[in-house]
Amino acid sequence: TNEANKWRKGLASWGQTGDRIRKFRDTVDLQVFTPGSNTGRPVTVLKSFAAPAAAIIDDSDAFRERIQSAVSGLLALLGIDADPIRSREHILLSNILSHAWSAGRDLNLGQLIAEIQNPPFQQVGIMDLDTFFPAKDRMELAMTMNNLLASPSFASWMTGEPLDIKRLLHTEEGKPRISIMSISHLNDAERMFFVTILLNEILSWMRTQAGTSSLRAILYMDEVFGYFPPTANPPSKPPMLTLLKQARAFGLGVVLATQNPVDLDYKGLSNTGTWFLGRLQTERDKARVIEGLEGAAANTGASFNRAEMEQILAGLGSRRFLMNNVHEDEPVVFETRWAMSYLRGPLTRTQIQKLVGDRPAPATAAASGQSPLANAATHGGQRIAEPVAAAMKVNPRKLIPAEIDQRFAELHGRVGADRIVYRPAFLATGKLHFVRESWKVNEWTERTFLVPLPGDEVPDEVWEEADPVEGDLDLDYDPVSEAQFAEIPTDLQKEKNYARWERDFKDFLYRQQELQVFKCKELKAFSEAFETQGDFRVRLEQLASEKRDMLVEKLRKKYASKFETLRNRIRRAEERIEREKDQYQQKRMDSILSVGTNIMGAILGRKTVSSTNARRAGSSMRSFGRASKERSDIGRAKDNLADLQIDWEEMEEKFNRDAEEIEEKLHADSLELEELIVRPRKGDLDVENFTLVWLPWRVDSSGIAEPAF
Repeated sequence: TNEANKWRKGLASWGQTGDRIRKFRDTVDLQVFTPGSNTGRPVTVLKSFAAPAAAIIDDSDAFRERIQSAVSGLLALLGIDADPIRSREHILLSNILSHAWSAGRDLNLGQLIAEIQNPPFQQVGIMDLDTFFPAKDRMELAMTMNNLLASPSFASWMTGEPLDIKRLLHTEEGKPRISIMSISHLNDAERMFFVTILLNEILSWMRTQAGTSSLRAILYMDEVFGYFPPTANPPSKPPMLTLLKQARAFGLGVVLATQNPVDLDYKGLSNTGTWFLGRLQTERDKARVIEGLEGAAANTGASFNRAEMEQILAGLGSRRFLMNNVHEDEPVVFETRWAMSYLRGPLTRTQIQKLVGDRPAPATAAASGQSPLANAATHGGQRIAEPVAAAMKVNPRKLIPAEIDQRFAELHGRVGADRIVYRPAFLATGKLHFVRESWKVNEWTERTFLVPLPGDEVPDEVWEEADPVEGDLDLDYDPVSEAQFAEIPTDLQKEKNYARWERDFKDFLYRQQELQVFKCKELKAFSEAFETQGDFRVRLEQLASEKRDMLVEKLRKKYASKFETLRNRIRRAEERIEREKDQYQQKRMDSILSVGTNIMGAILGRKTVSSTNARRAGSSMRSFGRASKERSDIGRAKDNLADLQIDWEEMEEKFNRDAEEIEEKLHADSLELEELIVRPRKGDLDVENFTLVWLPWRVDSSGIAEPAF
């Protein structure tokens, strides 16, 4: 019966495991990215030279490390072995990045090449720029980098999704994501370049997160050999060491795998809290592991028995591992379950492409070069070419009152044989204040809108056709030469109309603009202003994880005394069984000796039948009776122990059931979101600017016009 119960529990456990696997598969998005390749899902590195987060800029040590590793990675890709202290190339690039990033200015490789030729400073240290790094030598460095940029093999690095850590961990909808970076197709320099950039991006993301005691994400790196050596200092080493020292405080776990511990820096080993150690082949590996374990124990103040650890490591066999957790009292040796593995080996790029499928990478406006004004000339999300209407005759420029602010959108692309015709539009920016204290909303923001104007008259509800404008607009005070102007409504020439249109814009902002926030009733949490639903769910997932850990810990403390009481009762029951067994053995032995004595006395005595012998025989029988009673006591004690063990299992099942209820209640998919709408406060509305903007259109010989802005 006990064996059958064990099998039933085992099968139930496997069934629950299968359910959990299916649930995990349905709730997690898996992606395989291939940096430096157009197969699979490519990742662009252009963002790698964008200004880091303010938290890193304000931290001088982190800022210096970010610059050093970024420059070292780039120079390694160029084949330049540069020392951060002695190399002119390293110092020049570091100063360029420091100058740009301190001002919050992003750089791409093209801009970096330009600034190498003409740096935004004239002095390095106490020496002037040309003495430190002559213009001719700077041109050679710029040419080397330009050759890299122009190389067809490097083109694949310029396309793909941006290296956004937030999107590597969660989708736009907030669904958890497992992102695999496959770099097996890269050469050593390219691998070092990408790993350095990736680690720096993770550091930047990490420093924007709030501290937590719950796990937020895991960075797992296989075959870490060469990226974290004990003596050399490759570009990947400083960010990796920083992660090992600080990441746990932000809920980021770091898992590193290697076959040779001797190839890892001891500083990193001593900052590792949990170790899984298999059979070590060389004495050097054993010595390095022992040294690292001893350092890790010293960091936490835990005791460390070197001789015992050496003995355990020496006795590990196949599929047996030692787990050493610095927070536990002693190491644990465990054996992995037997598993079948076909050892297929690394995936080829063709297999990765098949695994990823045909899902295209999301395009960004920056990557496509799309203008922030482009949506003003779109319909259904597609650019259209439209004939120049009869009412939009090309005439000389009309005079607009001098009091009216008018600008010209910058022309994009080449003109060629086409004509450039300017058409009028309103561009306005409003300042809004969204406030609702009960929903934890108090946000000031600016929103800019553009509305093209027809050729006959300005409609009464002109702002109803306005399009939002994202990003900065490139505007100028003068049109391009030889440009023409379309016929404009006569209303635009009357100054008094602009005050009315500005009031209409203010009314449009109050009626049409809103701020969407989300509320999670279970966690009593509100989304931040402009936080997407997906990002809010990511944050809720972390809040739920922390609350779950807290509730489970409370539950564990609640059950701790009950388990301790039951454990003591089980121990006393076990002691009683042993005591009853001892008493039974003693009584049984006494009975045997008594019977034997009586038999010998009866045989050797003068009288075989006597009252004394009868009394002795009766006493022997009573002794057997007492032994039988003791035996019965053993059975009752065992029954009592079995009942207590059943109580233990039932309590354990109840604890697991209560813990699973907490887990289910606080699972991210179980959290319901309520959508809330916040309107701007009318008294705080303000129009920052109101401008008449001329938009350039390119008109070909057949009269077809296309936007040129």
